Amino acid sequence: MAFIEVSNMKKSYGSLDVLKQISFDVNKNDVVAVIGPSGSGKSTMLRSLVHLEEVNGGSIRVADDYLVKDGVYSRPQEIKQITLRMGMVFQHFNLFPHLTVKENLELAPRLLKKESAAEIKNRSTDLLAKVGLLDRANAYPANLSGGQKQRVAIARALMMNPEIMLFDEPTSALDPELTGEVLQVMKHLAQEHMTMIVVTHEMGFAKEVANRVMFMDNGEIIESGHPTELFNNPQFDRTKAFLNRQ
Repeated sequence: MAFIEVSNMKKSYGSLDVLKQISFDVNKNDVVAVIGPSGSGKSTMLRSLVHLEEVNGGSIRVADDYLVKDGVYSRPQEIKQITLRMGMVFQHFNLFPHLTVKENLELAPRLLKKESAAEIKNRSTDLLAKVGLLDRANAYPANLSGGQKQRVAIARALMMNPEIMLFDEPTSALDPELTGEVLQVMKHLAQEHMTMIVVTHEMGFAKEVANRVMFMDNGEIIESGHPTELFNNPQFDRTKAFLNRQ
């Protein structure tokens, strides 16, 4: 059984259909790259998975639990339990400017009070080492580069022990020279078999790291396949046109 199953998902703003009958599966340990032009619905699709957007129809199932089934959402407590299984990293880092790097990581776990302070402290130390920022633990976001901020944001999402990581254009706000350090952290996560859905314009990352690529345009998934197939032999004119512009 697929780890995530999305079927006939629809989202509209008034008369504007942003997502049109979106359906796809994600298996455990998959790295799925989502590519396509701006305004094609990629971010809306991703945000819908963690209930940051409410869909108008269709179903989203994570493991055995439905976030929404045939357009009807589960109860708030169930929604919370499902979304806690997912970590999300945004285009803009959304760090708290008044908290240090370490405090940014530890805030949510402390509020949930599911672990001891010592356990939270140890994990934040381990994760900062993992993303190469242990020496910046007591720095404030204003004193970090964009790449460092995004690596902190990834570590913060990992603090909640997610089973799935969602990335929404994680490098698009970065200068090219800072992009590599963020992609390297993401590659390491993929090598550790983290289940990931990555909305990205980094075609090199999609080719190298993803085991599946979905091309979206105008609120639809036009085609989906292994990176080698999709990049080397796209089946649809819209896919070909998009890839030719990259």
